Amino acid sequence: MKDQVISTPVNEKAVLVGLITPRQNELKANEYLAELAFLADTAGAETVQTFLQRLEYPNPRTFVGKGKLEEIKAYIDENDVAMVIFDDDLTVKQVANIERELGVKILDRTSLILDIFAKRAQTANAKTQVELAQYQYLLPRLTRMWTHLERQRGGIGMRGPGETQIETDRRIILDKISRLKAELVAIDKQKSMQRKNRGKLTRVALVGYTNVGKSTLMNLLSKSDVFAENKLFATLDTTVRKVIIDNLPFLLTDTVGFIRKLPTHLVDSFKSTLDEVRDADLLVHVVDISHPNFEEQIEVVDKTLREVCDGADKPMILVFNKIDAFTYKPKDEDDLTPRTRENVSLEELKSTWMAKMNDNCVFISAKNSTNIDELKQKIYEKAREIHIARFPYNDFLFQKYDETADEAD
Repeated sequence: MKDQVISTPVNEKAVLVGLITPRQNELKANEYLAELAFLADTAGAETVQTFLQRLEYPNPRTFVGKGKLEEIKAYIDENDVAMVIFDDDLTVKQVANIERELGVKILDRTSLILDIFAKRAQTANAKTQVELAQYQYLLPRLTRMWTHLERQRGGIGMRGPGETQIETDRRIILDKISRLKAELVAIDKQKSMQRKNRGKLTRVALVGYTNVGKSTLMNLLSKSDVFAENKLFATLDTTVRKVIIDNLPFLLTDTVGFIRKLPTHLVDSFKSTLDEVRDADLLVHVVDISHPNFEEQIEVVDKTLREVCDGADKPMILVFNKIDAFTYKPKDEDDLTPRTRENVSLEELKSTWMAKMNDNCVFISAKNSTNIDELKQKIYEKAREIHIARFPYNDFLFQKYDETADEAD
């Protein structure tokens, strides 16, 4: 009997392309490309090279300049690269021109994120939302898909089945978008009824940048088994669990992670998922403190929350996760250059953020269960305040419970 050969899927080779502009310095451009590489890895691609070019603004024809495009093409030809991924959204014209020059698959940041979302979607709700976002992304790009009918393109005496087919496809896609939106309205109503049926329990939502450890923390607090992985967008579907800390029951929700440059139509299509954030009484903002630019990630999440929650001012606990992975390099006394994030110790960050948040923050490691009791206590205190404000009579019951606990001690 011959040995069976088990083949494993080979990741497609990809190169990444970004720009350094007056609005995006080299440090930030490199960080964005590192995140794009993580996105590519999540999608199943292997990043083999990155290209950066300094320009005042993206080239309207090919995003990068002619010389840089030739450099990218030479690398592709020599290294058998399957795709090129750009860190910003490309226009239809740019994609067509770049494809013609490079002869490989061209993706932009949005199309890559959509591919990951399609791969990660598990429930009918998530799949419907992803499908809607994909069609909204596809609609303005229909013309490029019909370039093989160039002899049928517009102009006097040149109108024919090519344009007719584009209009037919456009109507089909618009009909599908309308149908998907109707399905999501029905899902929204169903989800709304589910939220009402949960009674008057306090609702706590875990929010944060993608891959900061929300699902790991969810598993720890609720003793559940939510899928957690060191990949971007490991969680797309909202998970709700009932949690009891001391004598207080509340609902804990794990939500989809946020990211820089998240496409607007993706935010719109995931409205029903983000409704859990809108309806939450307390937000637990989880931050990866080991990330070199965690403060910018906080700003991205805060900005998205302001848009999602219509500027609503919700009570919040800031949870700095992954303290086990935090590193810093002490600055030499003789070094007169300004300090950077790498030179700041964890203790300094603790004192800074605790003062800034009026002590509404905690530093933990969900992976190692470090300081989880302190986090539970903070959630309990905040959730109890909300519960008592809603049901003043329960304050008496809490007091009796506390007195009984003290006597037992």
